[in-house]
Amino acid sequence: MARLRVPMMASVDPALFRGLSYRLVGHSRGGRVTTVAGVASQPRTFYMGVASGGLWRTTDAGESWEPITDGKVPVASMGSVIVADNDPNIIWLGTGSDGVRSNVSTGRGVYRSNDAGKTWDFRGLYNAGQIGSIRAHPTNPDMAWVAAYGDIFKPNTERGIFKTVDGGKTWKKTLYVSDSTGGMDVELQPGNPNVVFAWMNRIERKPWTIISGSREGGFYKSTDGGETWKNIRNGLPTQLIGKGNIAVTAANPNRLYALVEALPGGGLYRSDDAGENWQLVNSTPGLITRPFYYTTLNADPTNADVVYGGAETLYKSSDAGKTVTPLRTPHGDNHDMWINPTNGNTMVQANDGGANVSFDGGKTWSSQDVQPTAEFYGVWLDNAFPYNLYMAQQDNSTYIVPSQNNPFNMSAVRTGPGCETGPIIPHPTDRNIIYGNCKGQFAVQNVAAGITKNYWIGAQSLYGNDGGDLIYRMQRTTPMAMSPHDPKVVYYGSQYLHRTRDAGVTWQRISPDLTAFPECCQGGSGSPITRDVTGEEFYSTLYAITESSLEKGVIWTGANDGPYSVTRDDGKTWKRVTPKDLPEGGRVAWIDASPHRRGSAYFATYRYLLGDYKPYIYRTDDYGQSWKLLTDGTNGIPVDAPTRVVREDPVREGLLYAGTEFGLYVSFDNGAHWQPFNLNMPVVPINDIRVHNDDIVIATQGRAAWILDNISALRQITPTTATAAVTVFRPRDGYRTNVGQSILGPTIDYYLPSAAADTVRIEILDAAGKVVNSFKSGVVPPAPPRRRAADDDDPEAAMAVGRPGGAAAGPMLNLVPNQAGMNRFVWNVQHQNTLGAPPAQYTARVTAGGTTTTVPLRVRIDPRLASDGTTEADLQAQFAHNTRMREMTAEINAVTTRIRGAEQRFRNATGAAADTLAKVRKVADVVNTQPIRYGKPGLQAHITYLAGMTVRADQKIGRDATDRYTVLLKELQTVKRDLDAALGPEIRP
Repeated sequence: MARLRVPMMASVDPALFRGLSYRLVGHSRGGRVTTVAGVASQPRTFYMGVASGGLWRTTDAGESWEPITDGKVPVASMGSVIVADNDPNIIWLGTGSDGVRSNVSTGRGVYRSNDAGKTWDFRGLYNAGQIGSIRAHPTNPDMAWVAAYGDIFKPNTERGIFKTVDGGKTWKKTLYVSDSTGGMDVELQPGNPNVVFAWMNRIERKPWTIISGSREGGFYKSTDGGETWKNIRNGLPTQLIGKGNIAVTAANPNRLYALVEALPGGGLYRSDDAGENWQLVNSTPGLITRPFYYTTLNADPTNADVVYGGAETLYKSSDAGKTVTPLRTPHGDNHDMWINPTNGNTMVQANDGGANVSFDGGKTWSSQDVQPTAEFYGVWLDNAFPYNLYMAQQDNSTYIVPSQNNPFNMSAVRTGPGCETGPIIPHPTDRNIIYGNCKGQFAVQNVAAGITKNYWIGAQSLYGNDGGDLIYRMQRTTPMAMSPHDPKVVYYGSQYLHRTRDAGVTWQRISPDLTAFPECCQGGSGSPITRDVTGEEFYSTLYAITESSLEKGVIWTGANDGPYSVTRDDGKTWKRVTPKDLPEGGRVAWIDASPHRRGSAYFATYRYLLGDYKPYIYRTDDYGQSWKLLTDGTNGIPVDAPTRVVREDPVREGLLYAGTEFGLYVSFDNGAHWQPFNLNMPVVPINDIRVHNDDIVIATQGRAAWILDNISALRQITPTTATAAVTVFRPRDGYRTNVGQSILGPTIDYYLPSAAADTVRIEILDAAGKVVNSFKSGVVPPAPPRRRAADDDDPEAAMAVGRPGGAAAGPMLNLVPNQAGMNRFVWNVQHQNTLGAPPAQYTARVTAGGTTTTVPLRVRIDPRLASDGTTEADLQAQFAHNTRMREMTAEINAVTTRIRGAEQRFRNATGAAADTLAKVRKVADVVNTQPIRYGKPGLQAHITYLAGMTVRADQKIGRDATDRYTVLLKELQTVKRDLDAALGPEIRP
């Protein structure tokens, strides 16, 4: 579609969005899960709280999962979930994942469902940040306790242990240590809910470090239902105390376990007197690896000597913690476990790959490949047809996902170069080359050769180093970008901008240090107990790079510690252009150089890692000399919705799409006003947005990837588009294809101000104005016959099993909807004679609400066919041939009908009539196939064989087919003459 200049609009009636829907692309390999729970009375029902993807439920022991908070809970980060002991319909949910990685998404309080997740009510503690644990009274589910970390990014007072006795209407903070120390865990003594245990710890996230531990906090016990508490350290660490997790067991209510980060004294502790005294029973290092992120601990409710604990590895002890052995799980990095209180072999376990169910004590587990909950850091697209998505998944690998993929078919997904952090970018002109990254390590994959070459800038490992000691400071998610002007140019970011023209063999440094580099923040991450240097907390690095598509050599960069920079001479000179009103230290997540205006760019910055949740999207139109803040908290994007990404539509100037911590927004006036644009997609952190081939492609943090197909109508909405009148939008070009026809086929979008009282009719006309096919509302079209071998992964059939709520597989072909709002009709490119219509220029005539509107409708050849030399003229000639064959088939069928009628009429004939019968049978011998196995075929068989030969695929008709048609036509004419001679000329109506 050509670029559009459309008047700006402050807002658009959401009715014009109805009928548009995002389509889940997947894939379905699970992502990080931080909390799980089960239902004791329903042994195949389990819940998983995805780190930033909402709450899900399985009722078939993990064979399939469904999201149950979409559209009901306006936050995706899950911290803790429990089901009431005495009523499986009551679910308590604490938001805010307690696995506090550098990309952790904040929580927004506590929710409760009284109907097993059908509806949810907010129950307070909005500012409690990350919620590590919820426990409910075993017989009174209105009484509950919450362990709240508090704001993980800054001190606040809404942290500690909270108690409610009225179902969350009011809360009482019963244990509070300080504005920096929060509640990690809370547990009830089995059989005696008046005895409550808690763990308190200081834990705080900064962009440059993780703080876990202090000299305050530790283990607390209450004997009056959590009203008052005492701090117990008998046998526990007494100096630097970090994160801890407590496990209780109904098999011995006085038996407690605690997994403790401490210096000195970290390890697994046990108490046999309800927490009054403790002893260190195991200090296996693997139990307390990266404790800020893990510290997993659960005790078997049926055997007090069995306890599970761990971090990257899950360990099991059968001797009360004295010894531990690794327990295999489908994925490492373990976060939570729930064990059935009556059967210690039935369990559900959470890790960075999803949730998995076991009925044999962890010997075997359910699959994680049915959970579309991936965290994708970004998305890049290629120019294939259909195109592919290139994405890096947190704690998995890099993946190449077909845009028309069935999201639950992992066999269609390929892995790429690099690793979990990405990015992964296809070469713009050479499909054999893919660039990847793994934590600052650049890679080049040769697809045909099946090898990946490594070219690491500086050739220095990032792990373990203080940031200030590195030659080149690179984040795990090192920024990388392609030049839109030269396919050989790749940009790469450390504190400097690097460029290669030879696929990474040599690199040129083309900038000075473009970061702020504050001295405060260049040490090793992790204090005061556990050092943790994996590259995530290197503060002063570039984080975003973009070269203008309009001006070669105009390159924009953004750092993760604040500065914006630009060069206008291909890196020879640089200017720092950070907005004066932007507070220091924010992370530039993405930059979008305007595809419409020179000198114009959009920067998406977030500061929530510094405790500032305001949205920051800036636009410049003069190369950064001045900036306009597009998100003041009052113009559509809420004041506490951090922004991660912004993109300008490449066709319609000033049409912007923004991704925030809490969903999507759109602006029709270049950012002056915003409105929600989530449609059917769940509220989830949006990591990236791309506009490609008239589609919007979304990479989420916690719900995989989605596509809003065909936004041509969205681009055409203007101030004069009336929501009181029927409107038919000019369609984009469609394709005649055997993959994703319901998505890529010719599409007509039309708006109805109200549900149509009369029939909506859509007619397809050819260039001569002749009706090719017609359709009307109120008729459910039959499944069209397949013209040729179809792709089993076609989204028309996708999600038949395990389809997540809110996902869309594309409109039904040939269905004419008549609902109020936007409607979408997709033609399957079938002629009314049931043949596939050829690619050509058509006209769509839409009649609705007493008005008739015509719009041009272009059907194009599948580019994959065009690439092998097939042309639209070839397919038009094929259609003409197949039409002739259809007519010939009808004629020979009429001949056989006439023969059968004559044979029936003259079966007992004598005399001259018998002679007529003999003549007819002579013709029949030519027409009919011998009635024996492998009998000699007659003319009818030859004709139907030829007719079937050229309808299975879009192709140029072979010379043999046309020559054979000529031969069979002559034979048919001869047969008809002979039959007329026997019976007399046929009288046609």
